[in-house]
Amino acid sequence: MDFEEKIALNKALFSSLYDGEIQFFKSPLKAYRTRAEFSIYHKDNREISYAMHKNKKKIPIEKFDIADEKIQKYMPILVSNLNENLKHKLFGVEFLATKLDLSITLLYHKNIELIAQDLQELSNKLNLKLIARSRGKKLVFNGENLRQVLKINTNDFMYEFNNDCFIQPNTFINEKMIEWVISCIKNDFRQDLLELYCGYGNFTIALAQYFHKVLATEISKKNIEFALKNCFLNFIENITFTRLSSEELSQALKKEREFNRLKDVDLDSFKISHILVDPPRAGLTLSVIELIKHYENIIYISCNPISLKDNLEILCQSHEILNLAFFDQFANTHHLECGVYLRRKA
Repeated sequence: MDFEEKIALNKALFSSLYDGEIQFFKSPLKAYRTRAEFSIYHKDNREISYAMHKNKKKIPIEKFDIADEKIQKYMPILVSNLNENLKHKLFGVEFLATKLDLSITLLYHKNIELIAQDLQELSNKLNLKLIARSRGKKLVFNGENLRQVLKINTNDFMYEFNNDCFIQPNTFINEKMIEWVISCIKNDFRQDLLELYCGYGNFTIALAQYFHKVLATEISKKNIEFALKNCFLNFIENITFTRLSSEELSQALKKEREFNRLKDVDLDSFKISHILVDPPRAGLTLSVIELIKHYENIIYISCNPISLKDNLEILCQSHEILNLAFFDQFANTHHLECGVYLRRKA
């Protein structure tokens, strides 16, 4: 699906809720994708190649030009080395790239401990962060954490995470999304920010300077560990990260339930003027919508226009859309990321 068709379809989707100007952010057409996952095609049990599934069939491929340049560079190098002695029972390869790093994960249908030495040698030879997985087993060679730098307007922000974290798959568009959020709120009267689904702090770190304090929640313990580290990397001291689901936070704010994880957090000290949500594809549950509609300003980042539209049908009863943006996260596909900025009606 080309960009113009995608935009037209989604403008029509939201036309009943918003008739103002929509901002569009277009992705590069090549070398934009930071995560790439491939099946492995075994040819006559002699050589392997990368493959993708189409119509329930494995289609061998030689290149993948939408992938980050580091991924494209290492694809032929890796498969050549795997063909020497590490192809047996290999069924998948995953690449994850940042501006600064690259990690590769190999997926096997066999006991990877039996090939640990060969995997270590491959990691050393190619100077790679290499991970191998099989049922119930995981081996890591030369580390698995990746460093990233995002340029947001004129500022650089440092991040660290691993491939178990949710990562925005298009760094160019990710930077544009964060800049768009800043453009929405920079002239507002701002006090404190509440962020749900904060992950390792992708939005949180860059937005912290615009608020007195930030309260950010996430259910993944590993994500919280990285988020705290990313505060340290960027010399940020006004963020409080808590490991709570959105439903648990709602219970805590309503004082319906006490959580030991909040024993050192004074929720009453936060004067929340803005809330940011970036939920999974299913969108927000009714209980979370009930929570966020009590705040003056709502920033909603969505990877699914359909679930977003359903949620906005409810939110627009109490709030009005001030800004709407489309982000072409996956060029030449039907997928579209959306950003919506809402304010409570007078």
